[in-house]
Amino acid sequence: MRGGSGGPDARTRLALALCHPDGRVREAALERVTGHPVLLPLLVIRAGDRVMPVRERARRLLGERLDVETAVVLAPLILRVGRRDRGAFGLELLDGVLRRAPCERLLPLHTHTDRTVRRFALRLTIEEGLLFPGELARQAAWDDDAVVQGLCADAALAAPTDGGDWDEVLEALLGARNPRARSAGVTALRRAGRPGRAVEFLADRSAVVRACARYAVRQHGTDPLSWYRKRCADPAGPAVPPGSVIGLAECGERADAELLWPLLTHPAPAVRARAVAGLRILDVTDVARLLPLLDDPAPGVVRETTTALLPFAENLPDELLTTRLGAEWSRPVRVAAFRLLDARGGLMGLRAAVALLNDPDDKLRTWAGQSVQRWHPGADTPRGEAEVGELLDRARHLFSDYVLQRRKREAGLTG
Repeated sequence: MRGGSGGPDARTRLALALCHPDGRVREAALERVTGHPVLLPLLVIRAGDRVMPVRERARRLLGERLDVETAVVLAPLILRVGRRDRGAFGLELLDGVLRRAPCERLLPLHTHTDRTVRRFALRLTIEEGLLFPGELARQAAWDDDAVVQGLCADAALAAPTDGGDWDEVLEALLGARNPRARSAGVTALRRAGRPGRAVEFLADRSAVVRACARYAVRQHGTDPLSWYRKRCADPAGPAVPPGSVIGLAECGERADAELLWPLLTHPAPAVRARAVAGLRILDVTDVARLLPLLDDPAPGVVRETTTALLPFAENLPDELLTTRLGAEWSRPVRVAAFRLLDARGGLMGLRAAVALLNDPDDKLRTWAGQSVQRWHPGADTPRGEAEVGELLDRARHLFSDYVLQRRKREAGLTG
């Protein structure tokens, strides 16, 4: 390579040489990388080069240049390259350098936007015992990655703790937004000698937290089912926790449906939605009593009602559903009607899908088009039905000529 050893032009030529298809050119360029720290990422890549002389020289240079500061900066790239063949060297080198670093130098990696980096750094930090249990619990509480949440929560609870540490760990976990950390905290209440506090979490919004709370209170001698029944006994009570409604269904009996039916008219939408879901869990469905909830003003209630009615879609009134496909109805209601009609398939399903091909809602229009494209005549579709041909013609823009003719032949319209 000709030209000076410094300046942007020289760095550009050197970068191109490090990416050259000829291994001898790449190898010759490696010795000049040390004068250009900005090109160290290319040295990481060349450490996994397919050509052995290039790879060995790049590894020697990387081992000489990688200190704590550069390791923190290059960690995302090293971890990504480490997934490839011949990438293990970089991972081992990164691990060795970071293990020798003080905890404060690793803090940027604990909050890195790349979750792979956070996982790697926190595993290393936990193995080296560099964080206190309370710090690990707070990391588990705020992090949005389930792997990090579990890793830090388990480490925080496994660490030797005294009374003060328990308070710090438990308060952080129990106050976490994510259910993984909360469930770990609730499970630990028994070990901490405070199982009675798990009662607070019997009506948690998360199913896994409610299950952990039920286990903890049973060990304490409390019957969670009685607790749930008491909370759901007053259908007009404004303070009915939505979590207690679904919790009753999760551990109750079919007879407990009598406590859930009155909650279908509760003023709180979350309570109504959980009541519908609870009835489904208990396998107690009265179609006539659930149908009015398709018009509920709360989208969550409409969604739960639709899910509960899907197994009975064949027996639902045709007119009630088809009229609710109209643009005058709210989007949740139109989606519910379409889902139920689409589940029926046959002529009714095709009618519903074609009716929504010009719907103003983009997603609903797309779902309708996909439904038409995968439609096939069912056993209840009359062969040779002229309406089928008309509906397919209205949707001809979704098919090639060959596929359209094949659909019509399947329906007994041609050939």
